[in-house]
Amino acid sequence: MMHGWIIRYLYENREQDIFQKDIEQRFAVGRSTVTNLLQLMEKKGFVRRESVKQDARLKKVILTEKGITSQESFEDIVEHIEEELSEGISEEELHIFYKVLDQINQNVKKYEVR
Repeated sequence: MMHGWIIRYLYENREQDIFQKDIEQRFAVGRSTVTNLLQLMEKKGFVRRESVKQDARLKKVILTEKGITSQESFEDIVEHIEEELSEGISEEELHIFYKVLDQINQNVKKYEVR
């Protein structure tokens, strides 16, 4: 599951340089965990890591073509499922539904602060 989150994060930020520390911070996960995840993802061909000229200790994490294709396929599947699930529901009803969900989310956040 974490692999998918990382792929999506890299996909959405592919115009920026992303480093392992960025992934650690974004997902609040330790260095060794992210190292292991990235090694596995690299072995499977979803990402590659490149050293940075200024600091060889830093490695940019880059989504490969396989990683990009994987994310785009996943998005197509999600879009299809959303279409199927919302069949027979008007745009207005969906708008109200999302508005209610947003309010529930805001209410939950109030309790998280306490």
